[in-house]
Amino acid sequence: MTALLPALRAGLRGLSFALLALLVATPLAQIVMRSVFNVPMSGAEELTRYFLICAVFVAAPLVTFEGGQIAMEEVQALVPARPRWWLQMFIELAGIAFFALMAVAAVVTIGNNLNNRTATLEMPFWLFMAPLVVGMSLLSLETAVRLAHTWRRGRAEDKHTVLS
Repeated sequence: MTALLPALRAGLRGLSFALLALLVATPLAQIVMRSVFNVPMSGAEELTRYFLICAVFVAAPLVTFEGGQIAMEEVQALVPARPRWWLQMFIELAGIAFFALMAVAAVVTIGNNLNNRTATLEMPFWLFMAPLVVGMSLLSLETAVRLAHTWRRGRAEDKHTVLS
């Protein structure tokens, strides 16, 4: 399991960069097609929106891994060490529950809309919603890893917030 997580994170990082490149390239292609060749790209806006959704949900677990999620660290720094540890444990447990609930809700929504398609590109609804399922599932996993790390430490993460 310990070797699988770094490989998964590296794959997500590469996929995130590719999605970001596609997010930039699609409107650029639309501009070139429309301006140079006077032929608009049908569905470019919907495709760009899809790449944005994919990039956000695929990269979200990496944000959690890097410690970039909003955790109100300034407020946590005011709490004594032992209660702060319990607070961090609660935040991570709540995160796991929320992200898992969102993943389940997305799967149920996909199940209820299997015959639907997007408006312009006629993309299957399950494909449109898949980044939400993948992102929320991986966010649950990454938050569970953080919870295990906090539990093993047995103490709160040090907070070094500088307020200016």
